[in-house]
Amino acid sequence: MDDVVIGIDASTTAVKAIAFARDGAELFQARESYPLSNPAPGHFEQDAEHWWTALLSALKQIADKVGSSRVKAISIAHQRESFTLIDRSGEPLIPAILWLDERARRQVARLSAELGREAIRDWSGKPPDPTPALYALAWLKEHMPQALAEAAALVDVHAFFVHRLTGRLVTSTASADPLGLLDIAEGSWHPKLIEAAGLRPEQLPELAAPGAVCGTLSEGIASTTGLKAGTPVIAGAGDGQAMGLGMGVCGPGKSYLSLGSGVVSGNYSATVKTSDAFRTLVSPTGSGFMLETVLRSGMQLVDWIVRTTGSPSTAMLEKVAKDVAPGSDGLLVMPYWAGVMSPYWDGAARGAIVGLSLDHEPKHLFRAVLEGIAFEQAIATDAMEEQTGKAGAMIAAGGGTNSALLMQIMASVLERPLFVSPVNEAAALGAAMLAASAVGWFASPKDAAKAMAAQPARQVDPVEALVPTYRARKAIYRDLYHATRDIHARLSSA
Repeated sequence: MDDVVIGIDASTTAVKAIAFARDGAELFQARESYPLSNPAPGHFEQDAEHWWTALLSALKQIADKVGSSRVKAISIAHQRESFTLIDRSGEPLIPAILWLDERARRQVARLSAELGREAIRDWSGKPPDPTPALYALAWLKEHMPQALAEAAALVDVHAFFVHRLTGRLVTSTASADPLGLLDIAEGSWHPKLIEAAGLRPEQLPELAAPGAVCGTLSEGIASTTGLKAGTPVIAGAGDGQAMGLGMGVCGPGKSYLSLGSGVVSGNYSATVKTSDAFRTLVSPTGSGFMLETVLRSGMQLVDWIVRTTGSPSTAMLEKVAKDVAPGSDGLLVMPYWAGVMSPYWDGAARGAIVGLSLDHEPKHLFRAVLEGIAFEQAIATDAMEEQTGKAGAMIAAGGGTNSALLMQIMASVLERPLFVSPVNEAAALGAAMLAASAVGWFASPKDAAKAMAAQPARQVDPVEALVPTYRARKAIYRDLYHATRDIHARLSSA
């Protein structure tokens, strides 16, 4: 029948394999979780074999439920920047080092000094920060040189899966790009960045454009999963870019806002632009670029506030916070609980709660956290739109869209309506769009996005009465990082 494509999203916590129809409808979802290891402060790792076991189980569930004859192609989205090293038989040599990992802060400083901070940013599109794999690889060069030297290949999650599924060592440019080793303008490995990482050119996967055929499912994997041998495996993208595509953001005029554990926003740019205000990434359509901002503490910070204040639930705390006046009675929160990426790229930065008094209660702190997240996003959006122009529509998705109070605050601070996507698994849908385009269902990924992206479920408009208050608060918030930067730097080195 060939009427189904599988979109895979291998996130930090689980593999989700989802069968989608031609109109983007989700037919069946299989989810297999895996553990996260924190063996030392700032070290975050996983066993890549856990990724693989989870993927095989999820694919088998789809084959059993949907039927292998219906599956036309498979494509992969995944947690970005995470990687491992493999030997010649494809076995991992080290635990996978994740995007959350912060062990390489010294290497960030060293490579910034040796190569030039602006040079790294303009080559790779990424201001120096521990998140890209470049710096963790430099750490391995210093601490585990034998493993790095003996490795047959460096693999991101995409390359690891494609190698196991097809026997070919291939990854997508939109998957490799977040590693920080790509020449963003040329879409090829950058020689100086590869050398700085301690790698040899022959240790790198072949690069394919998003939507290209990486290979086909081998006989052995087909037998294990129940899928058809020869099923095409299509080059996908990192989960952030794939998520934007799944929300229908694939060209100028729209931006995306993901309110998940972290807060990620992205605007399309037809040409290469680099800045400290954002990260520049290969577009999942294979044409143009995505400019992206990241706040690492999003809904995970909201969860932290609920736990720390001992509140029974998020819903209960939100209910009482609705009665707090905008501005939280003089309370201001800078939400850098996990440091800050754009626009300051300061790993020493930490959260700040300013203006506390004996009159404040948990409900004030909860509302102030939501306001702080919104202020931070507004400043990031302002900086990005200086480069791209104002987007005609901002599409929002993620768990944060379930908070009516956050959405009201966010729309009022951003001073624009937010269009809420009903898609829960936008990254997997974005991968499915690439598969659908590759097998000829649509002429291009953009056409696939038009056909398969769901229309917004609702629109959240700014509350006009709140706008003046939040505009004034945002001006104060803008100065908060600069007022606390030196204090945080001194604390981190004390």
